[in-house]
Amino acid sequence: MSDAAPETEILQEPEYDEPEYDPAAPAPLNVPRTPTGNAEVDAQLERLADADHLATDGHVEVYEDVHRGLRDALTALDARPGPPAPSPSYQQPYQNRS
Repeated sequence: MSDAAPETEILQEPEYDEPEYDPAAPAPLNVPRTPTGNAEVDAQLERLADADHLATDGHVEVYEDVHRGLRDALTALDARPGPPAPSPSYQQPYQNRS
């Protein structure tokens, strides 16, 4: 009798060439962008599509650029002159106070 344990064959799983998952790799976000009708704002929304082709560490630059552009568009709206004020010679309609 032999006290030696029988040799067992260790089976190795075949190697597969699966691509490694890289969470920082570019991946389309597929976020719908609805046009607003304002050309400046719509251009900034389209700029967001650039993030789809960048690794996640590049998204910050795009988001900051879009934020800056949207802020500038809002500031421009505030700077636009409104309707002209009535001239001092404008006379109010006659009001009967009797």
